[in-house]
Amino acid sequence: MAANDLTFEQIVTVLNSIATQATGQAQLTATNTSDFITVAQTTLKAGADPIMNAISQTLSKTIFSIRPYFEKFQGLRVDSVRWGNHVRKLNSVDRPFIQAEKWNLVDGTTVDPFVIRQPEVLQTNFYGADTYADELTVFDDQLDNAFKGPDEFGSFISMIMSNITDKHAQAREALARACIANLIGGKVAGDSGNVIHLLTEYNSATGLSLTGTTVMQPANYAPFMQWVYARIAELSSKMTERSIKYHINVTGKEIARHTPLERQKVFFYGPARYSTEARVLADTYHDNFIRYAYDETVNYWQAIDDPAAVNVKATYMGSAGTLVTPASATKTDNIFAVLMDEEAAGYTTIHEKMGSIYNPRGEYSNIFWSFDLRYWNDFTENCIVFLMD
Repeated sequence: MAANDLTFEQIVTVLNSIATQATGQAQLTATNTSDFITVAQTTLKAGADPIMNAISQTLSKTIFSIRPYFEKFQGLRVDSVRWGNHVRKLNSVDRPFIQAEKWNLVDGTTVDPFVIRQPEVLQTNFYGADTYADELTVFDDQLDNAFKGPDEFGSFISMIMSNITDKHAQAREALARACIANLIGGKVAGDSGNVIHLLTEYNSATGLSLTGTTVMQPANYAPFMQWVYARIAELSSKMTERSIKYHINVTGKEIARHTPLERQKVFFYGPARYSTEARVLADTYHDNFIRYAYDETVNYWQAIDDPAAVNVKATYMGSAGTLVTPASATKTDNIFAVLMDEEAAGYTTIHEKMGSIYNPRGEYSNIFWSFDLRYWNDFTENCIVFLMD
């Protein structure tokens, strides 16, 4: 697949699909996130008429609608200096201890100090990047009659450029959502032991038989959500221990990982979090593990009209160290939280360029933007997905 080859993959179709789901223009749709996610693996135009029709001649006051948009999922963005050439990752694998020879010394014999014992190393590789572009035409004179003067025309251009900036921010956000969605889908498909079914575990621990409906009843909700946050805090603490438990391991080259609290990131599903803040005692959120971890509230994971679900054809690294992509997309519902190491997922801008060209015959300028980004998942890093089922 191109996203994990040495190519720059055009992702306009996927980006436009994701963006329409995110803005409510389309329902939750099965999305092939494997088309653009880079996963760790061991194997090496607008013309005059549309614009003129969109602006009426000014007879009185003109209001320019400008409101900067601050993109979500900022916690996934990593600087390009660190990750711009994120093409390989070297991991040191623990080797077993050996017998101490000092207790087995015998007269007349020697102990060989030159026995070779090479370090065990696992290399994972990240290939490819995603590319898309944008374009805008700005006229010299054709729009003059629509405005009262240069100040108003300048405000118009400022509005247009602000909208372009907002659109680009939302494009990064939409693909960041898909980056998390692929991580969730890959964990569900390939690392189900680290997918926690909270309601199922709670029923098992308490002997109750609550359902998704009955758990919302006032008598049940508060104790359940207090247990939920205690369970997440427990696993957050356990992730600080050095172990092979919370990630996918390559057979024969298991990596012991640990994630300190300050290197943990947790993404909470907003509606459930808001409900808990309103209905459960305030000390549920008192200085616990999220005091140290980066945490972000997610209003919806993939589509605004189906906020608690993702529906993706995810790609992930299997135990053989090679990529696994299912034949079809899988929908996962009731996603409550994702707790992960800061290196488990992210994105970086490799190149972001803007240029313009002037057409003296038509007396207009075309402005071009191009973006090369890498969205990556590393399933060898610690990550736990929590489902409210």
